[in-house]
Amino acid sequence: MYIGGTGKEGLHHLLWELVDNAVDEATNGHASRIVVTLHPGGTSATVTDNGRGIPVDNHPVKKLPALQVILTTLHSGGKFDGRQYQTAGGLHGVGASVVNALSERLVATVKRDGKRYEQQYRRGEPVTALKVVSRSVRGSGTSIFFEPDTLIFEKVAFDSAWIAEQLETKTYLNSHLRIVFDDRVTGSKHEFVHVGGIRELLDRLIREADAAAAHAEQFFVVHEMAEEGARLEVALQWTEATNETVRSFVNGIPTHSGGTHVQGLRDAVRQAVRSFMKTHKLLPRNLNVSSDDIREGLFAVVNMFMAEPQFQGQTKEKLNNQGARSLVKAAVRMALEQFLNAHPTASDAIVARVIQSARARKASHAAARQVRTAARKRRRLNLPGKLADCSSSDPVDTELFIVEGDSAGGSAKQGRDRRFQAVLPLRGKVLNAEQATLKRVLANTELSNVTQALGCGVGERLDLTKLRYHKVILLMDADSDGHHIATLLLTFLYRHMRPLIDGGHVFVAEPPLYRLNAGKKTFWARDDAHRKRISRRLRKRRPNVNIEVQRFKGLGEMMPATLRDTTLHPRKRRLLRVEIPPSKKKETDRVIAGLMGRDASVRYRFIMENAVYVDDLDV
Repeated sequence: MYIGGTGKEGLHHLLWELVDNAVDEATNGHASRIVVTLHPGGTSATVTDNGRGIPVDNHPVKKLPALQVILTTLHSGGKFDGRQYQTAGGLHGVGASVVNALSERLVATVKRDGKRYEQQYRRGEPVTALKVVSRSVRGSGTSIFFEPDTLIFEKVAFDSAWIAEQLETKTYLNSHLRIVFDDRVTGSKHEFVHVGGIRELLDRLIREADAAAAHAEQFFVVHEMAEEGARLEVALQWTEATNETVRSFVNGIPTHSGGTHVQGLRDAVRQAVRSFMKTHKLLPRNLNVSSDDIREGLFAVVNMFMAEPQFQGQTKEKLNNQGARSLVKAAVRMALEQFLNAHPTASDAIVARVIQSARARKASHAAARQVRTAARKRRRLNLPGKLADCSSSDPVDTELFIVEGDSAGGSAKQGRDRRFQAVLPLRGKVLNAEQATLKRVLANTELSNVTQALGCGVGERLDLTKLRYHKVILLMDADSDGHHIATLLLTFLYRHMRPLIDGGHVFVAEPPLYRLNAGKKTFWARDDAHRKRISRRLRKRRPNVNIEVQRFKGLGEMMPATLRDTTLHPRKRRLLRVEIPPSKKKETDRVIAGLMGRDASVRYRFIMENAVYVDDLDV
């Protein structure tokens, strides 16, 4: 729960917890040097800092040494005392005790008040009392040796290269901090210090990505927010790369999934650049500049320190503090606008980069639309004659209504929006695909019309990239015959065009079965139960109201305007997406095989077992 797993990341998370505790000492001005030692064999490590040293006097409540309480009790660390740390990256007092609990052996050494103290633990339990091992030492600090428990972790083997990379990142985020990595597995020793801070980290990210900078000047801002107990550092630069790269940190912890501080940065960049372009009339006509265009090629580092960060999950992948978004946006937007106005060479290059991105995106979309249109025109040669196609050539925006009968098809064709809605009428009940071979299925006229209209093929040759409509909507009468036809079509799609269902492209429309007129108001009911609920509600409000009920025998009885307002209009209709949850796949297959297959005994048992629950048959 606390370290995210027992694999490689969970193992190294133990080390990061101890390192983060040491970095907290440095961030809050109590330490300047950290030494991380990886011992021979790569199965144990030691983290040492020159901070104040963990307190060793007795805890006022537990009457045990404070060191022992911190290493054996959850939520007992200094992070819970606002006087100890203004900002902290550890697990809020949980980290050290978790490392101890998951270590086969742990030795804590503290230098404090001229003495060296030591206490040993095994799997979270003290095996020795806290004792003084020297009474003549200089300086102060904490050193913790730990050996992860082989009964817990899948494999205990620390990765030297990964550790070195993470430790160096810590020194980018704390420019005054020096970290030494003594790797006794490879026999190498590294010392990391970066006085340039995150500006050096940004240069490194751009260099490693082999991305050419679009402008020479780097934007950098430091903003102190004393009232909120926060501090912000942001460095950014546009490049000729085609993607956006943002590295974010909170209290020295990398937030790989971003969070509210990254959202605030993106808001600030979008608003500052758009405001600059608008003020200086640099927005070209007939060109829509999107947020993605503005951020394309952007490299940024966000380093935030907060008193009380709220993370998503114990492993701190994402920051959740809602206030952070507005704080970052306000601080960065103003500073970035000032930067753009004060550096005309850089701002000209940035604006040119944004416009180039917008034009490239527009050209790309136009080319893709042209290809889709050409492909659509080629496929139209094979479309069924009864299909009333739509004018749009973009499959993402289009819908196909498969309707029951020419009469309903006529109403649907008149009531639809011709721009994006197509209608395919079917005649009668289609073939039961569960009881037929694929060859026989394809020979069926109605099912053949469906496959031709969709244009993506069937069976093993089905290709979703050729799908002509991204919404396939089954629109049948709201009676038993309509339900039967919908079931037959779903059986066909399930057995021979399953990717359409898995991709979320198949829907069932719910047209009304009844119209209820109460005075000047009209209500629509999907079925008998819905009609009764509406009637009860109306009579409860107006006991003497006269309710006129009309039952539709079929969709063909509806006027086109009525069908449009109740069933076709995207904002007024009711659609059910056809989905198969992973846990229901076997059950779905069993139900379709039983109810639609050749073995009639399954259907007989189903009818006999459920007949008692039927109040009225729609025959």
